[in-house]
Amino acid sequence: MTEPQDVPEIPPYAEAVLDLTERIPPGRVMTYGDVAEYLGRGGPRQVGRVMAMYGGSVPWWRVIRADGRPLPGHEHRALPEYRAEGTPLRTVGGEPRVDLRAARWDGTP
Repeated sequence: MTEPQDVPEIPPYAEAVLDLTERIPPGRVMTYGDVAEYLGRGGPRQVGRVMAMYGGSVPWWRVIRADGRPLPGHEHRALPEYRAEGTPLRTVGGEPRVDLRAARWDGTP
């Protein structure tokens, strides 16, 4: 059994990214850059790193690339989530993408 002191602490920046991700409403998305801009620190790569390391427990599919494509390699997991939540999608070059004009969330409650 893992003792509380053996569990690594999540850095404050990662906590902020995860908290914001949990607040994105179903059917809406933010880009990695949107998250960084909203938090006022870091950048898209830092947000991506946080999501890669800690994002499994939050609705990770709601944080996407700036071109609207689901996370490469995770499309088969993200697309059913988008469809279940009613996230606006469009087709570009035969592949589904999130329609950012309709789905982008600005952080307003």
